[in-house]
Amino acid sequence: MYHWESESVVLFDGVCNLCNGIVNFLIDADHRNRLKFASLQSETGQQILMRFGMDTADFDTFVFYSKGRTYTRSRAALEVVRELGGMWRLAYGAIIIPPLLRDGIYRWIAANRYRWFGKRDACRMPTPELKARFL
Repeated sequence: MYHWESESVVLFDGVCNLCNGIVNFLIDADHRNRLKFASLQSETGQQILMRFGMDTADFDTFVFYSKGRTYTRSRAALEVVRELGGMWRLAYGAIIIPPLLRDGIYRWIAANRYRWFGKRDACRMPTPELKARFL
């Protein structure tokens, strides 16, 4: 069993094209290789969800685990950009937008993501070069 507790882990819907595109962006933007990735559907993703009492069948929620805490929806996205560092940290300023509004927009996009961006038949398989970044 992999010990993910010491990592910063991005959990994403492995069959969502939008989510996979975001993961590709994060891999490219994470020059320090701090982020690890796991699909919500994976064994590691399910372990993290269970550990924090989250719904293991809810794949509409982007989750970020770091330093013993989990963040969901828009807060997860903001914490991830803060973790990226550099100029991306400026995007964390959106934290001043009330969570009700941020998460409302998040839920609207999540509810329509398959229709707008499509979905895959199976979860993303990382290339050999990126395999170490996936749990």
